[in-house]
Amino acid sequence: MKAAVYDQNGGPEVLRYAEVPDPVCHPSGVLIRVEAISIEGGDTLNRARGALIEHPHIVGYQAAGEIIAVGEKVTHLRVGQKVATTNAYGSHAELRAVPARNAWPIPDGYDPRFASVIPVTFGTAHECLFDAGRLKAGETVLVQAGASGVGVAAIQLAKKAGARVIATASSDERLERLRPLGLDHGINYRLEDPIQSVMRLTDNKGVDLVVDSVGGPTLQASILSLGYRGRISMVGAAGREPMVVDVGSMMGGNRSLTGVFLGAEITTDRVHNMIQTLIDEAARGDWTVVIDREFPLREAAAAHAYIESRQAVGRVLLIP
Repeated sequence: MKAAVYDQNGGPEVLRYAEVPDPVCHPSGVLIRVEAISIEGGDTLNRARGALIEHPHIVGYQAAGEIIAVGEKVTHLRVGQKVATTNAYGSHAELRAVPARNAWPIPDGYDPRFASVIPVTFGTAHECLFDAGRLKAGETVLVQAGASGVGVAAIQLAKKAGARVIATASSDERLERLRPLGLDHGINYRLEDPIQSVMRLTDNKGVDLVVDSVGGPTLQASILSLGYRGRISMVGAAGREPMVVDVGSMMGGNRSLTGVFLGAEITTDRVHNMIQTLIDEAARGDWTVVIDREFPLREAAAAHAYIESRQAVGRVLLIP
């Protein structure tokens, strides 16, 4: 099969398009012919500095496609079925083998391109808002990096839950594209101080919940944007800068900071069923999956570079 691989960590330029051996279907797994690959922020981080499990290494969490082989221990999935999948690596390829527990059936008629985005992206946003964040109707949420995949999902989920939604992004243009999804107030962090803007928008009360996928200095801004008993769901370090913060202000305000890693619980019944529900709801039209651009798999390096330029709104796909 063809895949986007690399032999050492580095920038997008380390990716090359190559012929590699086909993956083998595990007795408890499935093998899919990939139709769409959703590039996650974690994929670019892993390419830059993550462990190379294989040599050459195929990066990537998410992909959707058609099952072409089913392991002998698998009874709930079948050949010919379309599924969305996750795994620690291996998505940037024409074929993918994953545990059956990491595959979710796609409802008939729903585009696998859209389904490929949902498990990690919408699943993480849901976890940040409701399990870790304990969001209630009427509260105010700040979504850092609102134009990211998790940000786009969090805006929609929070709005549907009855929250007031504030989000940050790097341009007014990107913020405008978020308004139809439920954004109430946008903050262009290149032109405005996010903390001051949050306080102005909340009459100096601060927000009830922050979803922060950026980390680094942005996490400090998230802390300083909290109101009394405010919560932060911290998920990832997309900013790639050192995570040095002063948490002293959290004690006096009875505030909390919770780390979120969906992968630690993705095989539990709770999270597995939550992701299936999100896919089914998206197929019914409850959620909008925003795809910014699509690249051929052979142009994976260009796709990664585009993501790192911070121009995208939503997800960037690779198509084998």
